[in-house]
Amino acid sequence: MRIVLLGAPGSGKGTQAKKLVADFGRPQVSTGDLLRDAVARGTDHGLKAKAAMEAGQLVSDEIVLGILRDRVAQPDAAQGFILDGFPRNLAQAEALEGVLAELGQPLDAAILMDLDHAILLKRLTGRRSCTKCGRVYNVHFLPPPADGRCEACGGELVQRSDDREETIGRRLEVYRAETAPLVEYYRRLGKLQTVDADGEFAEVYARLKAALGL
Repeated sequence: MRIVLLGAPGSGKGTQAKKLVADFGRPQVSTGDLLRDAVARGTDHGLKAKAAMEAGQLVSDEIVLGILRDRVAQPDAAQGFILDGFPRNLAQAEALEGVLAELGQPLDAAILMDLDHAILLKRLTGRRSCTKCGRVYNVHFLPPPADGRCEACGGELVQRSDDREETIGRRLEVYRAETAPLVEYYRRLGKLQTVDADGEFAEVYARLKAALGL
């Protein structure tokens, strides 16, 4: 199982990935986590990434791919891995194919967690988070108590600034602009699998496993 998960914010790909990890023991490889770890450990790639970030620059694809290559070459990824957060654009996808081919670990599939734009907006803009314990509600799908307090700890429930409709709308537009070429790229390679991400968690997970032949 060597896969990359594609999906907009709110599509549930992160939650589904964690379930795959728990059930099948394949590591979830997040480029964000890898970057933070490489910087903390002071690896060659980590030092380059730190220098770029301290200079206010984006970490180059070359550095990210180098860190990713090191991670995928680890023994626990020999039987497969779940890529999360990379690639984000066509150039990264093409470079990733080259790196994985060199390692003899080509992707089996790119899984698109597909969800209607209107549902994504509801999932994201409807979120309310407890300021004390972090519990999350949703005014559309998991309504909070009528008094607007967390039933677990009594904390105040708030909408985060990055969950407001205007902000979410911009994030989704950026995602769609970047991901559309990726979807077509993996379709041409015969690796794209589309999973309907609408419904209860167990239903979506069953569809995901079916797409992977599990």
